[in-house]
Amino acid sequence: MKRALVVYWSRTGNTGKVASAIREGLEAAGMQVCILRPEEATDLDFFEYDLVCVGCPSYQWHPPKPVDDFLRMKLRAYRTEGRVKLGAPQVPGRHALVFCTYSGPHTGINEAIPVGKYMGQFFEHLGFHLLGEWYVLGEFHGSQAASTGGRMGDIRGRPNDGDLARVRADSLQLARSLGD
Repeated sequence: MKRALVVYWSRTGNTGKVASAIREGLEAAGMQVCILRPEEATDLDFFEYDLVCVGCPSYQWHPPKPVDDFLRMKLRAYRTEGRVKLGAPQVPGRHALVFCTYSGPHTGINEAIPVGKYMGQFFEHLGFHLLGEWYVLGEFHGSQAASTGGRMGDIRGRPNDGDLARVRADSLQLARSLGD
């Protein structure tokens, strides 16, 4: 049975909903899934999983500090162990997915893309095959104006059932693409 690790950080619940939908889709495909927050995953070895998924919201074009600190700590540890190699050769059978929630009261998805690219580089340096960067629209909690007047229009209630169903379906397909 293939194993997946989903690590996420969520302040308002948007990213947590997406992480749960990813878990559900991966499990529906028959994967064994462990879902944790960064502070719970510090001692886990990414290389013991067929798929590692890391997600967070976008905060002013950056991942939140707990996620940034977690990824930097993991990269330092792997570098110390000699697992970060010159040229970042791919490690067979090791895959990664990064996902980011965003509300975009200003420029929408363009505020989240730098976060996905940034997180993806951690896995590419480890030699993991980066399967994707997923961006999921979410309500801007605490500001009705930011949830209704931004470039994305009225995003109250997002991610909604339809958004999460797409994430589950995409996760199922992604797991199936890994084969046995």
